[in-house]
Amino acid sequence: MRILWVKAGKLLPVDTGGKVRSYNILKRLARDHAVTLLSYYNGQRDVEYESAIESELPGAHSVCTAMPDSKFAESLYYLGKLFQRTPFAVCKFTDDEVQRIVGTSLDGQRFDVAVCDFLAASPNFHCGFATPVVLFQHNVETVLWQRMESMERNPVRRLVYGLEASKMKRYESAALRRFQHVIAVSDLDKQRMLEMAPHCPISVVPTGVDTKKLVMPATAEHGPPKIAFTGSMDWEPNIDGVDYFCKEVLPRVLREFPEVVFQIVGRNPSAKVRRLASISVEVTGTVASVDEYLRSATLVVVPLRIGGGTRLKIFEAMARGKAVISTTIGAEGLDVQDGRDLILADHPADFAEAICSLLRDSTVRHKYEQAAIACIGQHDWSHVAKRFADVLQRTVEDAQPDFSRSRPVVAL
Repeated sequence: MRILWVKAGKLLPVDTGGKVRSYNILKRLARDHAVTLLSYYNGQRDVEYESAIESELPGAHSVCTAMPDSKFAESLYYLGKLFQRTPFAVCKFTDDEVQRIVGTSLDGQRFDVAVCDFLAASPNFHCGFATPVVLFQHNVETVLWQRMESMERNPVRRLVYGLEASKMKRYESAALRRFQHVIAVSDLDKQRMLEMAPHCPISVVPTGVDTKKLVMPATAEHGPPKIAFTGSMDWEPNIDGVDYFCKEVLPRVLREFPEVVFQIVGRNPSAKVRRLASISVEVTGTVASVDEYLRSATLVVVPLRIGGGTRLKIFEAMARGKAVISTTIGAEGLDVQDGRDLILADHPADFAEAICSLLRDSTVRHKYEQAAIACIGQHDWSHVAKRFADVLQRTVEDAQPDFSRSRPVVAL
């Protein structure tokens, strides 16, 4: 197949869950298919990025847009879009040049199928293309915004989140009906989408992991226990999660294990996250690789109260043989079982007790570490990419059963 993949924002570095999922699927699709990545990003032109992505995915095309590239500029841009029907999380990624390139490419049947990566890129795809388009939905965005509204205490931010949630529900419901097919990352997400858009053709392609990273490291038995959390620390669900953990869970753990260190590992920590730093809390900021932190961690926690889709951070931790304690929301959509593969706890006292129990008893902790390895071995990215390709192939066949695949790929 000849596949056009359109993504808002840079794909490199691969430092978020969405990027990890897209990157690994793209790399494996490119082994058997002619894949063209069109990524567009804001700010100044980044020649290094464009060279790097061309090296990773030959034929990739990059567009530098006029999207706001600072918090202040984005705030002004938002005020100008306040009363627009399209949600801000979508309209801020709309670009005329990208729309032109996509339109020219798909109307001319230069590709067999296109992938709209995340809802953010959807305004670049209008109805009636000669080429079928698949929407790759990593999250149910409406649920994400509704949860952000429900957890927000600041009245102004809560009002903004509520407004955006309302806009997103209307937009997402309509968008799901616009595409020839939709790919969700879990059965739960599929069900939520069908509630918004009944009869919408949706397939589930689950989250994967690089099983080459499967290890069973010896947990450090000396030195203070380390509890790790990984994720982009400028993303609201992660900010809320570590804030909740530090204020509601960690103090309970410290009463029994005062030497514990909680490591918040992730790029661009917000001011709220940086203020959490203390003798018991390490805020690393951007790191070259999270591997060293995961490998040295005694436990990994995912205390999320907001979110959608599936959390790759759980599979990444399990792939390194780590016992994981998560909220139900943190692990939703993943093929894992509470009490077998990991521990789920939604109340601060239960979360703290789960941590303490694994710190007290290394035998039980090692049982979860071994279970993590056994579970994760079934979810290699190669299997995920194969399922993704099968969905694309069926979409092509359903749209144009006699579509010729003999035409050469034309560069953008």
